[in-house]
Amino acid sequence: MAEPINARPWHLPRPPERILAVRLQALGDVVITLPYLQSLRERLPETRIDFLTRSEVSDIPRSLELFGRVFAIAGGRNFKLQVFHALRLLPELWMQRYEAVIDLQRNPLSRGLRKALNPPCWSEFDRFSPISAGERTRRTIEAAGLGGVGISPLKLKNESLGLDVLRAAGWKPGCRLIALNPGGFFPSRNWPLDNYREFARLWLKNGAKKTQFLVLGVQTLAEKAHYLKRQLGDDLLNLAGETTPAEAFAILRHADLALTEDSGLMHVAWAAGVPTLALFGSSRSDWSAPQGEFSLCLNSADLPCGECMEAQCRFGDVRCLTRYRPAFVLEKARELLERKSRQ
Repeated sequence: MAEPINARPWHLPRPPERILAVRLQALGDVVITLPYLQSLRERLPETRIDFLTRSEVSDIPRSLELFGRVFAIAGGRNFKLQVFHALRLLPELWMQRYEAVIDLQRNPLSRGLRKALNPPCWSEFDRFSPISAGERTRRTIEAAGLGGVGISPLKLKNESLGLDVLRAAGWKPGCRLIALNPGGFFPSRNWPLDNYREFARLWLKNGAKKTQFLVLGVQTLAEKAHYLKRQLGDDLLNLAGETTPAEAFAILRHADLALTEDSGLMHVAWAAGVPTLALFGSSRSDWSAPQGEFSLCLNSADLPCGECMEAQCRFGDVRCLTRYRPAFVLEKARELLERKSRQ
């Protein structure tokens, strides 16, 4: 059951002139909001939508045509420092005279900023209902009384962003490109690395079209990416630690499929419009699974120990993920691509 959304809806016959959307969490949480805000942008083409986020996750929002301005506060994950930098920014936010604030964070800082700005219209995020973050984002935007929204494709300011990096890694335009993302933060979210290798080999053995695989993301993936590179050779492009978040987003737009664990890059792939096959171990699929017709989540909700949210598997074997064998995942990946091809 979803919680009711706290909101003061817009009641004037005209649309608001300026809207501020706020999301201050991690990269994945931020990018989830973007396709829904793009849909709002298309509904209200004369309205300027600005975005407030943290400095560490502002790269992708700044790369999009979506926003008039992107404000970023420093301070990392330190709440006191975030408050300090937000207070320094507050006079500039006051000057914008926002008529609506869509608080997609709902923490003490975002609430305090919204109250300080005192807009005639506002809504705030449902943090706890057992439904997807995307659906809660949609409900929060719609609760502001600005009309219905959905999932819309995002537009880059620079459509060629990241292409030079991709070509330098050995990309062959015309090849099918599949992103592999063994990026789950905890061991309980990791599909065995050899399963990625076997998935790729089965794909290459049975694929009718030439395919290249791609690993990109944060530097912490470097060791896993090097292993897969040794196993797959020229069939794998290794860009781990080699791109900015905006470049990674732009590069993923050229992918045909993302096979991914629960991580920020999974949400980036989904926001980029890539068919996304998610492998969830201990993660809660009701909160985090990618949404839409061209996403599929293989999760652990059917197991007695499923979606435990523990960092380490209590049985030591991550059975919720190891049961998904490469041949089965390959079949699901092909079904997802076939569904996309019928679009």
